[in-house]
Amino acid sequence: MSDLKRENENLRRILDIARYMAVTNDLDVLLGTIVEATCEVLDCDRATIFLYDPRSDELYSRVAKGVEALRFPAGRGIAGQAARCRACINVPDTYADPRFNPEVDRQTGYRTCNLLALPLENIQGELIGVLQALNKRDGCFTSADEELARVLSAQAGVALDRGRLLEEYAEKQRMQRDLDIAREIQQGMLPKHNPVVEGYEIAGWNRSADETGGDAYDFIRLDDGRLALFLADATGHGVGPALIVAQCRALLRALLSVTRELRAVAARVNDLLADDLATDRFVTAFIGLLDPRTHTLEYVAGGQGPLILVQAAGVESRPANALPLAVVPGAEFEAPGQMHFSPGTTLVLLTDGFYETTDPDGQQFGEQRVIELIQRRTDTPLADLIRELHAAVEQFRRGRPQADDLTAVLVRRNR
Repeated sequence: MSDLKRENENLRRILDIARYMAVTNDLDVLLGTIVEATCEVLDCDRATIFLYDPRSDELYSRVAKGVEALRFPAGRGIAGQAARCRACINVPDTYADPRFNPEVDRQTGYRTCNLLALPLENIQGELIGVLQALNKRDGCFTSADEELARVLSAQAGVALDRGRLLEEYAEKQRMQRDLDIAREIQQGMLPKHNPVVEGYEIAGWNRSADETGGDAYDFIRLDDGRLALFLADATGHGVGPALIVAQCRALLRALLSVTRELRAVAARVNDLLADDLATDRFVTAFIGLLDPRTHTLEYVAGGQGPLILVQAAGVESRPANALPLAVVPGAEFEAPGQMHFSPGTTLVLLTDGFYETTDPDGQQFGEQRVIELIQRRTDTPLADLIRELHAAVEQFRRGRPQADDLTAVLVRRNR
């Protein structure tokens, strides 16, 4: 009767645990509950849950009572045997079993005398992990213990699968919230309005490939009547490049408040970025100062090109006149380039996302298509012209996803 009473108590305990697991959303709490329940129901000294990582084909412990976290190949040891065979393994004498790895015992000073290992599976029969019970307090694990452990592991596997899915969902939601905030901050750094400059029409536009992007543009009014133009593209796209390009913009604004000598500004931005960025990170950037009184623009194009000037006399395509920023610390920059705006001249600055957009056949949109569209639309308002450029790129992709950030700055002297 005492054995029957204990069996009923154990089954009742497992039922209580199953009810609790069904309403517990915290994976760590759930893991701890299963470990405590295993020790109680099987009357053992310790228990460990090894979760299965299908990406690396490893088992790892997130809860190990008395043992630090472990990670090892899923086919190794007794736990690995339980995972491979999807079977309960009862080892009455661990040190007599060649599958047992005594290294953990040596590290912790704990001696494992016997153990019971069972696979944990979800409702589809997929491996979730392995449950191990260590050191039965009164002898070795029995066949009755195996049956109890099977019932417990069946409940635990389904609950752990549910808990892990909920945890992954919560993490994705948190990351999405963070990305939404980052996007809001980044979009807030872009100019709210296109600048109004007498005799000129100026427009800027940006569309990131992800929630955040590595492109940026800016217009900065200077107290001497000139307008600073900034367009930049950090390597890659996403949160990391977004932080880099935001830093570049902040450095430029700060330095332009101190000096208007573009060569010195570019050199200082280059060195400060090089100090902070990894060697595989850099920024292509156009920094220009437009003087509407003399109709001239001096500029440094650090890896940013082509610079397309569309005029009545024809089209001029200029390459970059400096290295990208942060590539060579201490680099010396040559004298800024110069442009003159005659009536009707349009300057087209685009990041490489426009030119390198590919169609399903692998052909790039390229520079020539940009030039031809600009030439056909010499009287189109610049904001509308940018929208037409974007539409042309979208059509060229023919349904393929946007692979890179797109940013445009257009400047036109009125006729």
